[in-house]
Amino acid sequence: MVVELLFGRTGVSEARWVRFLAAEVTPRFPDGLTVLDARGQWRAPGAIKIVRERSKIVMIAMPPHADNDAKIYAMAEAYKKQFRQDSVGIIVRPACVAF
Repeated sequence: MVVELLFGRTGVSEARWVRFLAAEVTPRFPDGLTVLDARGQWRAPGAIKIVRERSKIVMIAMPPHADNDAKIYAMAEAYKKQFRQDSVGIIVRPACVAF
């Protein structure tokens, strides 16, 4: 499967992002991942204002496993807590992957 995590970066500098990646993401998925720069937008439930922000997309190919699910959600929760974010987008899809 392939998992894509969408991290909004309002108030998160590149240096803070790099530290988060090293401390929270890489230890959970040391076999490899891809990080992409992106531009995103978000509207909180019930809000009128759309927030446009710099973003990071982290793409990870992995076998389906409950331990991987727990790692993904723990990583998203760590980001939300550390950077006071409302959410982290998580996309999970089946994939045929070879390296």
